[in-house]
Amino acid sequence: MSQLQSSQAYKSSQKLGANARQTESRALLEAARRLAEVPVDGEKNDEYRASLRLNWRLWTIIQSDIASSENPLPSEIKANIMSLSIFIDKHTVGALAEPDTRKLGVLIDINRNIASGLMTTQDSGQTTRQAAEPTSGKENIVA
Repeated sequence: MSQLQSSQAYKSSQKLGANARQTESRALLEAARRLAEVPVDGEKNDEYRASLRLNWRLWTIIQSDIASSENPLPSEIKANIMSLSIFIDKHTVGALAEPDTRKLGVLIDINRNIASGLMTTQDSGQTTRQAAEPTSGKENIVA
């Protein structure tokens, strides 16, 4: 799926009534799950590269949305998200250039933490789901 198609699918899901925060959270969790499921020696296979590219595409869509003049977020939050996405870009390039599954841990953690924040209700501050819980047994992944 191209970036344009991904972006259009994202926008159409919003038009269909999907809560944007939930959609973004699910996308981040799915990308984290795929990164976490790469085998320990996975840097030698296509799954490693495919999971990194999926995550990179997701963050490119997030960058595009943040850069849009139509995005209602405060400037400070936009700047913070853009800084984070630039870090993800650089980290991903490094992980693709010098493959090592240990480099996936930081991306997994960022996605899970952002997803968890998106799933926190604004009224009560309570998390509606345990988004940051590991979905696989790879707790020993390091940055």
